[in-house]
Amino acid sequence: MTDLTPLAATAGAVSLPYCDPAFPGRLLILHAACPAAWHPGMPVLFVHHGVNRNGRDYRDYWMPHVDRGFLAIAIEFPHAAFPEHLWYNFGNLRAADGAANPRLDWTFGIDSRLFAALHEQGITTAHGYGLFGHSAGGQFVHRMLSFGYREHVAVAVSANAGTYAMPDLSIDWPWGLGATDFTAADLPALLQFPLTIMAGTEDTRTTGRHFPGGPKSLRQGPTRHARAHSYICAGREAAAALGVNLAWQVIDVPGVGHDGRRMSDAAAPLIAAALKQRSN
Repeated sequence: MTDLTPLAATAGAVSLPYCDPAFPGRLLILHAACPAAWHPGMPVLFVHHGVNRNGRDYRDYWMPHVDRGFLAIAIEFPHAAFPEHLWYNFGNLRAADGAANPRLDWTFGIDSRLFAALHEQGITTAHGYGLFGHSAGGQFVHRMLSFGYREHVAVAVSANAGTYAMPDLSIDWPWGLGATDFTAADLPALLQFPLTIMAGTEDTRTTGRHFPGGPKSLRQGPTRHARAHSYICAGREAAAALGVNLAWQVIDVPGVGHDGRRMSDAAAPLIAAALKQRSN
């Protein structure tokens, strides 16, 4: 087991190689930002980077905010160990040939196992943790939560995701939840989980090489900003059909485009307040 105590041993920034128990041959890197007044009663925030796999940068985006009372850990998925979108954005739910992978092989389980390890090593005693993902990380976060990895999650923010797994079993994975082991019985719990979608109002560029521009993606909307609102609308429709209250919300961030730093800054007050209220 990796010794995780260096992540919170001193205030400031530290990076640590880490192997998840389910992926012993695939190295992750944990980039931590520790607050000056850290103690184990404080909660943890897991940060998920975008397509550039720049976990160190995302840790640095959160460094100015950790003195609000949490330890931020950006989990970096290096390309060499977790290549392309199947391993990261889509959680390794399916192999390259389309075959379904067993649940233990899904990368969606990494966060909950890391939180358990932090508990086992006495680094945090908080009951809940937070999630923030931007761009490809926003895809990872909301898809992970869709499949039930919600235990102990106190707050979750998906920001500027390029595509969404719509809460619709008639749309196949990864643009929906069809053709997976997700069932209609799983839908109410997902819709009633307090997920926050953040969308930069200027995240409207469609010419970048990482913008998902295929026909199935475009059905969700012409831009990332539009797709965030499409996802919420789909959630409202699904909740109304089931007669349950939708706990999701969408927050527009005025004047911000596809910018991980500025979206982190916008999310920080919401996440800090929710962690303080819900993690203990």
